[in-house]
Amino acid sequence: MDYASAVLEQMWIARWALASGLLMTVTISLLSVLSGTILGVGVGMALTYGARPLYWLVRAYTDFIRGTPVLVLVLASYYVLSTVGLQLSPFQAGVLALAVFCSSHVGEIVRGALQAIPRGQGEAAKAIGLTFRQTFLYVLAPQALRQILPAWVNTAAEMVKASTLLSIIGIGELLLSTQEVIARNFMSLPFYFLAGFFYFAVNYGIERLGRLIERKTAIHA
Repeated sequence: MDYASAVLEQMWIARWALASGLLMTVTISLLSVLSGTILGVGVGMALTYGARPLYWLVRAYTDFIRGTPVLVLVLASYYVLSTVGLQLSPFQAGVLALAVFCSSHVGEIVRGALQAIPRGQGEAAKAIGLTFRQTFLYVLAPQALRQILPAWVNTAAEMVKASTLLSIIGIGELLLSTQEVIARNFMSLPFYFLAGFFYFAVNYGIERLGRLIERKTAIHA
């Protein structure tokens, strides 16, 4: 049997292990990006419209998280929180760490987009009797969304790549599954290449989703 046939045979044998790892990566990334985006919108609004005490509290949170390596956040979520009585599973700790990191970046993205909208937009909405909630939903958010999307896509892709760090706390994501397969067949290059292709496919899907949303929200002359 030649090498190519042996590689294909091993890929077939390992198909379920790799599929399970890929599913875990996609699940963790999706949960982290969704929860991080929701929290990040709140962070961005607090940085833009919050009162001074809230602003400084959220600013400290954002700067601290953005300046902390993701690996440190992962280890802190799993090991440090358990010392104060908060027992999280590896999956929960991993999602929490990535969501917190994502929220700090999304918060800055949202803040920049909201502050880039001319102040007269909000004043005009207020002049016609719109509440702050109505102004945000119908005037500010649609304009900010168009500016947020490109940076948000980059952040989502970074979360997919950051998920590889979760193997250190025993989560069977794609990289750890690939390493376990390689430990059995010693075919490093083809399986790492295959894992790289899967990561590319996931991030390419995120990029295409971002493009689709951009087209749907674009203003046509």
